[in-house]
Amino acid sequence: MSNQLEKKPNLLIPILIVVAVVLLVAGGSYFAFREQTEIIQGQAEVTEYRVSSKVPSRIMEIRVKAGDYVHAGDTLALLEAPEVDAKLQQARAVQAAAQAQESKAEKGAREEQIRGAYEMWQKAKAGVEIAEKSYTRIKNLFEQGVVTAQKLDEVTAQRDAAIATERAAQSQYDMAKNGAQTEDKSAARALVEQARGAVREVNAYVRETVLVAQKDGEVTDVYPEVGELVGTGAPIMSIAETNDIWVTFNVREDHLQKFAMNQIIEASVPAVDDKPHKFIVYYSKDLGTYAAWKATKTTGQYDMKTFEVRARPADKIEGLRAGMSVLLK
Repeated sequence: MSNQLEKKPNLLIPILIVVAVVLLVAGGSYFAFREQTEIIQGQAEVTEYRVSSKVPSRIMEIRVKAGDYVHAGDTLALLEAPEVDAKLQQARAVQAAAQAQESKAEKGAREEQIRGAYEMWQKAKAGVEIAEKSYTRIKNLFEQGVVTAQKLDEVTAQRDAAIATERAAQSQYDMAKNGAQTEDKSAARALVEQARGAVREVNAYVRETVLVAQKDGEVTDVYPEVGELVGTGAPIMSIAETNDIWVTFNVREDHLQKFAMNQIIEASVPAVDDKPHKFIVYYSKDLGTYAAWKATKTTGQYDMKTFEVRARPADKIEGLRAGMSVLLK
């Protein structure tokens, strides 16, 4: 009897194996065919501006380094431009000459010149008086038949010439007394304004040799070294406006209904914490046919394009920096 029991087959192990296989297949099918949670990965970006100069110059001093936080108005670098200093001296000399011309035009002739013109006028008046007397005397003699008509004509011509000389002397005196003409004064004032404008222009170039921060931000890069030459408009350093940060996502168009303008979305920043943060969508644009897209024509549907979507944090996220990944489920 005991031998028969020992020969009876043990079915427990095969049953356990079959059950384990079924469970494994069922579990694999569940994990393989269940709906996967799709994650859209974005990246934090920040507005940057480059600091440059309008004039060719040499780097004399750099007062900041990468990583420093600067405020608007802080001095960033000092440049050396001897050519600009020379042009400033030239512009100031031209301005001084123009102001002298204006003063001369406004003041008119010197007192000595006015007095000399007046004396010439008085001399001419005396000549007229003598010529008038001579004319009257000769005319009387001519009427008496003492002198010829030729003599009367000569005296008449001398009188007329004396009168013309007196008038010319008077006009010279009047001109010296009244000074330059209105047009000359206006021209002199215009030259002064032109010279002042040239000085202001060169002073603007001089100010460009001292580079200051236009906005608050963090220095991200400093390109040249002290002593190097930089050209007009060449970038000297970059500053990131850390208060102006946003997140950009590449979103397939079948998900765009979740990214409507001004819509609030939630995403996490692994580099900061695991908590979801709120972002407000403010920008959406087609990346074009050159961007990544998903072909679905083989299924009888359509090609789905990719859009660039930007969103700003609804509240300030401490520690969020440009380049960090932002995950949206």
